[in-house]
Amino acid sequence: MIDPSELHYLTGFGNEHETEALPGALPVGRFAPQQCPYKLYAEQFSNTAFTAPRATNRRTWTYRIRPSIAMGDFRPLDAGLLRTAPITEAPCPPNVMRWDALPIPETPTDFLQGLTTVAANGDARTQTGIGIHVYTANRGMGQRFFYCADGELLFVPQAGELLAYTELGVLHVKPGEIMVIPRGIKFKIELPGGPVRGYLCENYGAPLQLPERGPVGANGYANDRDFQYPVARFEDVEGEYTLVAKFCGGLHQAPLDHSPLDVVAWVGNAAPYKYDLARFNVINTVSYDHPDPSIFTVLTAPSDTAGVANVDFVIFPPRWMVAEDTFRPPWYHRNIMSEFMGLIRGVYDAKEKGFEPGGMSLHNCMTPHGPEAGVFEKASNATLAPQRYTNTLAFMFESRYVIAPTRFALETPARQKDYLDCWGTLKKFFNGQR
Repeated sequence: MIDPSELHYLTGFGNEHETEALPGALPVGRFAPQQCPYKLYAEQFSNTAFTAPRATNRRTWTYRIRPSIAMGDFRPLDAGLLRTAPITEAPCPPNVMRWDALPIPETPTDFLQGLTTVAANGDARTQTGIGIHVYTANRGMGQRFFYCADGELLFVPQAGELLAYTELGVLHVKPGEIMVIPRGIKFKIELPGGPVRGYLCENYGAPLQLPERGPVGANGYANDRDFQYPVARFEDVEGEYTLVAKFCGGLHQAPLDHSPLDVVAWVGNAAPYKYDLARFNVINTVSYDHPDPSIFTVLTAPSDTAGVANVDFVIFPPRWMVAEDTFRPPWYHRNIMSEFMGLIRGVYDAKEKGFEPGGMSLHNCMTPHGPEAGVFEKASNATLAPQRYTNTLAFMFESRYVIAPTRFALETPARQKDYLDCWGTLKKFFNGQR
């Protein structure tokens, strides 16, 4: 296993990167010469259509020991608790829902075996919507590899560190960071520090991108320079390997007689990357009123309607609150968008009890929600001095489509059947007097 301290990264979101593990492995001046250096195969990996506009076109040329088609036939594989949209196995109620953290398994379980789908929306076959999963694992994948043809994968670690060995290099990711692996990229997950748990958003739609800053200007939010990409690293190893694919909602496995991590060099802008959430430059109000949570958007996958995302990835990190004459927690609201929240560490300011790290909540389209009763009374009467939120890191997957929970999510003992009670003591303060 690689020592994470030895890893190096390329920087710049969406940049055309080039990297080679052997000197001269990248062809000069062309992508597919008649014969590649080191007698490698040229293989293009496209994450968007060939004819996508230049600004949104994503593709990478790889130079590998064998082309990816050097493999055996796929056979079906039991998907366990992994599900794909559309979710039709259970009705989708409008209720507010919340779950405790799912336990880390005690029996040997790798990343794939530990995937559990909590909810999903849209339709993977029409490339709309998302799948929302929890991963738990206590061992690495070894000689088993995986790729997802249904969507790109956004990892949000909550406990434990991940080493992602991908075709294009290795990424080390820990809680407080995120990782994105494009649709179709092969990888395996190893565990350098023991058992892990985290959240996984499977984005069926357009690839995640940085949101526009608008009037904020050239600085603020997530900066391109802070995204990190792997450098080329290859394995020239033969043996018995397995490749698992997620395709049209099902899992399929195929035999390989070599490691699929055999890319000696690559150039392009379709590649895995990671980002440290502590580098997010928070923009917040310095006058009055609580701003919309869209100011905390790290990444967005747009839909065909401008300003209405297939999915936004939004965080609520440590920050200052200084607004005057303002109710500072999120106000009570009903949204056209649907919200799925998770907590990485600390306490979320609108839910001081019952929302634990590793836990989750779902507030669907037009379902009312907001701060619990105790938080409302506390915030309504607080002395409004500048306040630093320190011990907190929550996030939200926000989508234009209704998020349907799986049967597992509806029936698991981890679901808090009494979640609605946190609003049960809301009082009537109205007395007809100003």
